[in-house]
Amino acid sequence: MKLSTRGRYGIHAMYELALAYESQEPRPLKVIAERQGIPEAYLEQLIAVLRRDDLVKSVRGAQGGYMLSREPGKITVGDVLRSLEGGMGLLECLDEEETCGKSCNCPSRIIWLRVRDGLNQIVDGITLEDMLKGGE
Repeated sequence: MKLSTRGRYGIHAMYELALAYESQEPRPLKVIAERQGIPEAYLEQLIAVLRRDDLVKSVRGAQGGYMLSREPGKITVGDVLRSLEGGMGLLECLDEEETCGKSCNCPSRIIWLRVRDGLNQIVDGITLEDMLKGGE
């Protein structure tokens, strides 16, 4: 699986919001974009998806911006990646067996299933809180 800029930038944006979680002060889009080196227009698109999936919430007004919808320890990297990337599938045939006529007898299917499951286990085991702690 090759991670797109959507996933990478989304993780960076969520990390930035996790940094601000304790203060309960929303972060303006411009600040997130500047601090994480993300084009603001692109970040706006990502935030809209993350908001739709209830990972972030918006706060209106002069001191408004964006905040995590729940504490950093309850949002995983997997949540963010699935929201922005649309899933963690490596090969279409793992999700849709009809894609390949060999799926039932494919000698490499067990490999790709284990890789997919292992990847899901890893990203679901890393929270934004873990990122704040530096992986300790």
